[in-house]
Amino acid sequence: MQLERPYFYGRSCRVGRYPCDEALGVVAGSKQLDMHKAAAQLVTEVPYDTAQTLFRELTGVPFGSERMHTLTNQVAENLTVVDVAPSRQEIARRIAEVAAGRWRRPVMVLGIDGAYVPTRPDSARTPGEGRRGKRARRARWRGQWRDAQGFRFYLLDGERIVHVLSWHQVQNEEQLGEALQQIKQAGFIPEEQVRLCVVCDGAEWIGKHVQTLFPQARQVLDYSHCAQDLHRVAKAHYGTSVQA
Repeated sequence: MQLERPYFYGRSCRVGRYPCDEALGVVAGSKQLDMHKAAAQLVTEVPYDTAQTLFRELTGVPFGSERMHTLTNQVAENLTVVDVAPSRQEIARRIAEVAAGRWRRPVMVLGIDGAYVPTRPDSARTPGEGRRGKRARRARWRGQWRDAQGFRFYLLDGERIVHVLSWHQVQNEEQLGEALQQIKQAGFIPEEQVRLCVVCDGAEWIGKHVQTLFPQARQVLDYSHCAQDLHRVAKAHYGTSVQA
């Protein structure tokens, strides 16, 4: 079925519109909103490459992993940790399951860490200039290493862990603190029902947020950073004359 719709262009603002598209809920491109929704649901459950394969097998329509990544970023652009976190009732249910049959409160771990990740500018996501059939030129853009920080809450249940909620973004230390503050204010973590333990690398900025928001939590240095400084601490405490 062919559908003709008028196109309007404002000379002063230099913006074009298809009013019929807006009325029908049609977006530019060959993939419409129902496909966008299905792709976004897939990538929240499995890796992008797996989601790409599953989407084609289930629908018969190709949907590139790069396009899925761009789409997911657009959908999640204005989301906060409160929007993606499970409900308080669901978190309480998971805590109750782990606590069943035990006389002590279950241990809930808060893991906080940061790492530098390679990124590319938004200009690199748009199609480059050139004609089809010509050899592609080397990209002119240069990537940038940015700080990605995040945290994760989970419960210890014997030999397994029970995921509660997580939040990992390309963000700075202040933004991560704001996300933790939102979790605190929303009451997602019932501190009276769990024993909260914070595992981190010992960075001062992490300790600052933990002390402000969760002063009763037990702070634990993770194994890898502890092992790095173990010999230096022993040398400072016992001196160099002590033999192993």
